Amino acid sequence: MLLTDFIIFVLSLWVGFEVISKVPATLHTPLMSAANAIHGIVLAGAMLVVAQSNNVAGYIIGFVAMVFAGMNVVGGYAVTERMLKMFKRRPAPAADPSANGKASA
Repeated sequence: MLLTDFIIFVLSLWVGFEVISKVPATLHTPLMSAANAIHGIVLAGAMLVVAQSNNVAGYIIGFVAMVFAGMNVVGGYAVTERMLKMFKRRPAPAADPSANGKASA
């Protein structure tokens, strides 16, 4: 059981690294912000692994998975917030009241 869990953990790390490394830099930020739901599912899955674990190694692997998944969720929302700020309109600069439409000398 432990060997199977460890093999699944290592394979998921490898697949995740391979998938992310193939994404061009211009697409990484939009994909990361859109994948927050997937990261939440990974976090829930890690919690299930810890809940069903029977030994210390299972708890450690589950805890590491929860930490990484939590970092992904928080990072994804931070990147999304930063991207959304780039698209907000800036307020128009206010007219200088001391000028009163006169040209300065």
